Amino acid sequence: MELCYQLPVLPLDRPVPKHVLSRRGAISFSSSSSLFGAPDPRQLSQRRGAISYDSSDQTALYIRMLGACVIFKQLFSNVRVRSQVGFEPDRRGSHPYLGVDFRTLHSRAESAGSIPARRIRRLFSFQRHLLSSRLLRGAPHLNTLHILDEDYCGQAKCMLEKVGTWNFDIFLFDRLTNGNSLVFLTFHLLNQYGLIELFQLDMVKVRQFLVLVQEDYRNQNPYHNAVHAADVTQAMHCYLREPKLAQSLTSFDILLGLLAAATHDLDHPGVNQPFLIKTNHYLAALYRNTSVLENHHWRSAVGLLRETDLFSHLPAEDSLGIERQLGSLILATDISRQNEYLSRFRTHLDENSLCLGHSSHRHFSLQMALKCADICNPCRPWELSKQWSEKVTEEFFHQGDIEKKHKLEISPLCDSEANTIASVQIGFMTYVVEPLFAEWARFSDTRLSQTMLGHLGLNKASWSAMEPEASGSSEEGESEPTRATEEPSSRALSQGSQES
Repeated sequence: MELCYQLPVLPLDRPVPKHVLSRRGAISFSSSSSLFGAPDPRQLSQRRGAISYDSSDQTALYIRMLGACVIFKQLFSNVRVRSQVGFEPDRRGSHPYLGVDFRTLHSRAESAGSIPARRIRRLFSFQRHLLSSRLLRGAPHLNTLHILDEDYCGQAKCMLEKVGTWNFDIFLFDRLTNGNSLVFLTFHLLNQYGLIELFQLDMVKVRQFLVLVQEDYRNQNPYHNAVHAADVTQAMHCYLREPKLAQSLTSFDILLGLLAAATHDLDHPGVNQPFLIKTNHYLAALYRNTSVLENHHWRSAVGLLRETDLFSHLPAEDSLGIERQLGSLILATDISRQNEYLSRFRTHLDENSLCLGHSSHRHFSLQMALKCADICNPCRPWELSKQWSEKVTEEFFHQGDIEKKHKLEISPLCDSEANTIASVQIGFMTYVVEPLFAEWARFSDTRLSQTMLGHLGLNKASWSAMEPEASGSSEEGESEPTRATEEPSSRALSQGSQES
């Protein structure tokens, strides 16, 4: 770890060792090189790292840090063995008239310099990962030079002190961590619960796993991206702290819950299951049109666990058990099985038969907690909930535009001409969110549950006020409620399958 971070600083009169030259990095013999402090990030990104010969040059320190990030990423992500789980994530859909590259489905037209600049910012922030790892090991921070990148680190740490509050602003936290909210937040929670020490996890492997998980989320997606995964993980943490769960869950349950939250939408293509089925996508064939996305998320997570050997020190039976139970949690987020889980949950509550002393019942409560965390956006404060609503609707409408372009049947809620953000959200809150969180409040009647239901009611009222002609004329006013009551479950499930 230290060797990766501390790049050599050599005097000018000493030959450069061959092993340094083989690092794919440019070597600057002077901090006055035109590339040092270059105002154009595209110019800087072309270097892929460098070695500075002037340790007092703070700009050169940035260059060394960039080089360390590149070397670190090469060590961990050079080989991505995906054949173990039986799929290739870069394949395209196989519809005879539609070849959609899901890697660029939601990409926007950007200037030539914007992508390299974003990559540089993400690489810079990796320095914080290395710093936090040393601090957790009790190693002193020996660097006396001021690194501008650390200015945000303190603000992010202050936010993490309140990571258990329901109004936690994940968007702000993502900005403060330069797009690394999922890595920072999940690592912090694993350490806060004492899981790294308890399960004797290698911190380098933990960091490697989380970085690969974050990278496997497609951040071109407006909604299903790493920030959504971080938001769900934070919500899961809030539920794990609820008295009824906190008093009964084991450390193993907590570990599973956090990992499932962080990976529950891994490598989401930004379209829903019906889209994959009707375009004959290979994933739909692979999983026989059953929980296609959820199976893909689970298998992707298993692939990364095996690739990083995160649990290789555990007995093989225990490691396989983790993978199976992780799959059980992620598969529970399939919204097409919403009524099944909700009915079972309601029956347990009616009969008062949910005994958290039994491992199977604890696991079921984790499944319900993850389902709540996955669709909790309408229960957040309006400032946060509104942003999520806009993002998920943007993703819906983009899918609808693709379907129109290729003469496919437009999926429900994906037609921007027939739906608005307000109508989509009102239907989703009414038929999916409210029934689930009403039962959750029965299970865990706490201040948090009442707060979530309160936000849900206020947010629904806010969207209702925005709906055009909400109080409209008789004929116009009747058409929308009539359409809303026709097969409400199918409408709800359609949106839920995309949000899960």
